[in-house]
Amino acid sequence: MEPRTTFKDRTATGNNNPEHREGPVATAIEQQTAKVPSDVFLWAALGSMAASLTLKLMGQDKTALFVGQWAPSFLLLGTYNKIVKLEGHD
Repeated sequence: MEPRTTFKDRTATGNNNPEHREGPVATAIEQQTAKVPSDVFLWAALGSMAASLTLKLMGQDKTALFVGQWAPSFLLLGTYNKIVKLEGHD
């Protein structure tokens, strides 16, 4: 039976999954997204919320909901961006 490794053990080596590597598309995306400042995603999320509020006040309810739903996606992309910057890629 192999010894059990902890998350700390895997992250200390810098490779959580040594037997698998990223494909060329994921690697290319990670290289490009790592160049984008993390603030961009935060401001995009805040901008979509402000645009949604503006549209709601203008009476365009369906469009306001559509634009307002962009905020979580921007925040998720920002989190992904931060992880790629901190942890790197293959």
